[in-house]
Amino acid sequence: MELQPFSVDIPEAAVQDLRLRLANARWPAQLPGAPWERGVPVEYLQNLSRYWGEQFDWRATERLLNSHPQFRTDVGGQTVHFLHVRSPSPDAVPLLLLHGWPGSVIEFLDVIGPLADPEAHGLRAPAFDLVIPSLIGFGFSTPLSSAGWTPARNAEAFVALMGGLGYPRFGVQGGDFGAAIGPEVGRLAADRVIGVHVNAPVANFRSSTPIPAEELASLTDVERRRAATASLWRAERMGYFKQQATRPQTLSYGLTDSPIGQLAWIVEKFKEWTNAGHALPEDAVSRDRLLANVSLYWFTGTAASSANIYYEVAHARQRPTPSRVPTAVANFAEDMGIRRYAERWHNIVRWNDFDAGGHFAALETPELLVRDIGQFFSSLV
Repeated sequence: MELQPFSVDIPEAAVQDLRLRLANARWPAQLPGAPWERGVPVEYLQNLSRYWGEQFDWRATERLLNSHPQFRTDVGGQTVHFLHVRSPSPDAVPLLLLHGWPGSVIEFLDVIGPLADPEAHGLRAPAFDLVIPSLIGFGFSTPLSSAGWTPARNAEAFVALMGGLGYPRFGVQGGDFGAAIGPEVGRLAADRVIGVHVNAPVANFRSSTPIPAEELASLTDVERRRAATASLWRAERMGYFKQQATRPQTLSYGLTDSPIGQLAWIVEKFKEWTNAGHALPEDAVSRDRLLANVSLYWFTGTAASSANIYYEVAHARQRPTPSRVPTAVANFAEDMGIRRYAERWHNIVRWNDFDAGGHFAALETPELLVRDIGQFFSSLV
């Protein structure tokens, strides 16, 4: 595998273009109703946009990304971008970290240090050599080389990547689409994958249909809350999914041409999927981290190619085979996983329900996530 060293260096003209577009934005009128009830409030987005254009420092994000070794390589005809952070520990466990949508490698910036060098961070935990790819079609893993990049095909690419890097045995961790791709990696390479750890568990970790009343009554209180969150998502929060799963190209024109559109499309998810106890997205995830993530989508122009994974999932209609790889689930406060449904497809050996955090655990509650990952893999190696 030929590796090309990579560093992020967005042209200054692109940064200035973003600021100009933000300054000249055309704003809609605010609809009546309660804040957030019909979408992102105009006044809120105007304030966030002003901060993005006038105070947010993209170059600081670049420096942070570039403080870690990054590479690009070709896997099966597709460019794959990844961070490769080796631990100083000689006994480090190789760990593949997988983000989802609307996330990116930026999600993991706050957990790289504690996972790779726990001793330096005052932790008694296993150390990991970290491989952190941008999913196919996301960030710098572009452009898409062909159709058909489902989670299973992403998994094939990442199994090949880990082999090309010389890791005969490794663990996997992922959230959102990473929680779909991670188990697929385990299925493809069951003899090589030590274990799979997921947060923000998605399909095949919960019931795919509304749960009948009799069955609902048999669930625990925590599980009933998970089921209620899933019902709310199906009823009120699935619009983005339908659009990305059916017409990602059409959607992409507005998001690629308007930074306000891209910002609203992503920030809504940071409001709805982070801990419900927070009034605003930046109460759960700092403004700078949130905007760094949105900026990565903007500067790479990946609204269409990242949304495309929804199209592939919806049209592939693949059902997994049960996995025998040891699997752990960290279910944070806004997650929807329910163990009895997950056990139909996964070899669940560890399940923790947390009353804190939400969908973006590496950003919201990094300490809890790092601890759970460490405890799981220390029980396997």
